Amino acid sequence: MLRMSKRISFKVSGTVQGVGFRDFTQRKATSYGLTGFVKNTSDGRVTGEAQGSEDALKKLKAALNDGPRSAHVVKVEVNEIESKSGEKSFDA
Repeated sequence: MLRMSKRISFKVSGTVQGVGFRDFTQRKATSYGLTGFVKNTSDGRVTGEAQGSEDALKKLKAALNDGPRSAHVVKVEVNEIESKSGEKSFDA
């Protein structure tokens, strides 16, 4: 069986903490049917992983580049990584 599920890791730099970025990312990812997680890092960035269809991941990448209104995204790094099984939701 062909697995259509892909997984990415992402790292977002800029003004992305204290502006609702994790909540924004969780809402977007959930609405696109993705699983994974998002969290703040100690160096002021937001990082996470997302898994789902290529189309849904494209939408999430576009959303990460925009961010919520009060955020200022400077850079988004995305890498394709190995899929995980058993994930049911997108956690923040």
